[in-house]
Amino acid sequence: MEEKLKQTTANCVKAVLFGPESTGKTTLAKRLAAHYNTYWVEEYMREYLQKKWDEKKQVCIPEDLIPIAEGQMAAENRLSRSANKVLFCDTNLLELKVYSEAYYNGFCDPELHKHALNNWYDIYFLTNIDAPWVKDDLRDKPHDREGMFERFKSTLLLYERPFVILEGSEEQRFTKAVSVINKLLKIEN
Repeated sequence: MEEKLKQTTANCVKAVLFGPESTGKTTLAKRLAAHYNTYWVEEYMREYLQKKWDEKKQVCIPEDLIPIAEGQMAAENRLSRSANKVLFCDTNLLELKVYSEAYYNGFCDPELHKHALNNWYDIYFLTNIDAPWVKDDLRDKPHDREGMFERFKSTLLLYERPFVILEGSEEQRFTKAVSVINKLLKIEN
């Protein structure tokens, strides 16, 4: 398991879309990847849990988190090898850690915790809750958006991760993210 959660070295900027459910992370990751002609890492947790729901009508349990983390890192490590200067990650292990602690009374598997803190990203885009909440099979916290946002923000502050809050319209978020990425890539806006 240890190696499956480890981030491999890559010669690209790594940006994470980070924050509560239904805050536009996937939409923005796709759009940024298209803008920079590169890859985005899909949220493996969504794929894994949707399949579990569709086949068994079961929700996430703590034992699901390590397989989810392994799937997320496998995709990230694979795509980072061929990314075009920047890789956009629609979640990461630190986000899984936040969800684990929020849903399971502060519990986080020690291996997940370790790698969530050891894996490094150049920038976290913390997506604010001003995007409309959209119901689906997996989303379940429409009334705790502020609390979840604060959990994500306090995690970034606690572990001293570089982050920028994205808020406003989809266009405002995109424009701000492009400006930040261009600075990291040393491209003039």
